[in-house]
Amino acid sequence: MYFKQIFEPKLAQYSYLIGCQKNGTAIIIDPMRDVDYYFEMAKKEKLNLIAAADTHIHADYVSGLQELAEKGLHIYASDEGDADWKYNWLKANKNYTATFVKHGDRFSLGNIHFDILHTPGHTPEHISFMVTDGAATQDPMGILSGDFVFVGDVGRPDLLESAAGVQGMMRPSAERLFYSLEQFKKMPEYLKVWPAHGAGSACGKALGAVPDSTVGYEVRFSSPFKYMHNVDNFVEYILDGQPEPPVYFARMKKVNRDGINVLGDLPKPVKMNVEEAIASSNTVILDARTRPEYMKAHIKGSLHTPFDKSYNTVAGSYVTPEENVILFIDAENVENAVRDLVRVGVDNIIGFVTLADVNTYLQNNESSKIEVIHFGDLDAWVSKGYQVLDVRKKTEFDVDSIPGALNFAHVRLAKNLDKLPKDKNYVVHCQAGARAGAAASYLEANGYNVVAVDDAFETYQMLREEVAS
Repeated sequence: MYFKQIFEPKLAQYSYLIGCQKNGTAIIIDPMRDVDYYFEMAKKEKLNLIAAADTHIHADYVSGLQELAEKGLHIYASDEGDADWKYNWLKANKNYTATFVKHGDRFSLGNIHFDILHTPGHTPEHISFMVTDGAATQDPMGILSGDFVFVGDVGRPDLLESAAGVQGMMRPSAERLFYSLEQFKKMPEYLKVWPAHGAGSACGKALGAVPDSTVGYEVRFSSPFKYMHNVDNFVEYILDGQPEPPVYFARMKKVNRDGINVLGDLPKPVKMNVEEAIASSNTVILDARTRPEYMKAHIKGSLHTPFDKSYNTVAGSYVTPEENVILFIDAENVENAVRDLVRVGVDNIIGFVTLADVNTYLQNNESSKIEVIHFGDLDAWVSKGYQVLDVRKKTEFDVDSIPGALNFAHVRLAKNLDKLPKDKNYVVHCQAGARAGAAASYLEANGYNVVAVDDAFETYQMLREEVAS
């Protein structure tokens, strides 16, 4: 048996390439949309990638199932859950080969067996795969748990309501999750747990960084299991403190259920100059320069999207699929940036401008800037009539906040612009400056007058304590 866990750090996502070395076939579980490297990995191991499966209809990225179905792979998809959460794109296309599976079903690749468990709660249709290496034993070795059980956490049950907008789903989903976990507790303690996400994912509130675990360890030590005295106790715990989902999660749920344009190959943006970028219509510019560089000088309307772990999240939350995208980024990072964007459904990437060319242009032409301040300057700006806007998560805001501040998480700004009057000026802050920088750029691009706080919130707290003493 060949087994490889594939980690994508920006989305904290795990895919799994599993193969039978005896007959040379392989399957990919929970694939991302840019599927080319799965074939490359399989080829290196002399395996023929013939099948693909998802544990559920994902909310945080575009699944690779449709790309792989288009390439002729056999798709295994859940047929559990209610009528609103079926794989509509797969059921509608008769050219694709697929098996719709339910609890208790089994399929095999050579000596490797996959038994289906319906594990609802995170989503109604969620399934997990019990994996058995039939060449060694008839007992399972582990469970591909998807977003059901993570290391140190379990999948959040609120997303159908908080992200997809299906009212009244939060508590019933949490109750379903409780009963699914009751079944998980009965599994053999030795079973390995291979989750679909790790630390940094927004699909839970306290995911661990360790890549795998066991049933016994999670039941004994994972926090959610400590609240399973009864269903009400568990529901109260699991729904409390869940972070606001990025605005693009709703879009991901829809396209993974109903379908999206097949990429085939990755978009290949052409090299441009700044003048061409500015002249492009229906276009958003993603500027990957550092925060100080961007704040000091940038093209009006461009977005501050540093090429770091937040790239997918910021772009997915601030760019609509209909917009053309031009990247301000170094040439060697273009391909990876394109991968990041298509994973969150941003496909129309038409061009890029190198950072050297951007800086040269800005040195010699008119540009925009965003005033940067520190918390020590805050009172002076508030006295001028500026409204404080806190773009941290609500859980952070609830612990401590600036009196009179508004709070909208930076990944939810696009849904809340109507609550921010344009006749007001705003001081934007977060915990350390990064989220405030991205949010300030988005607000400026949408016609708001803003200043950004580039400072640690602990500074505000210390200044407040000094005044109080």
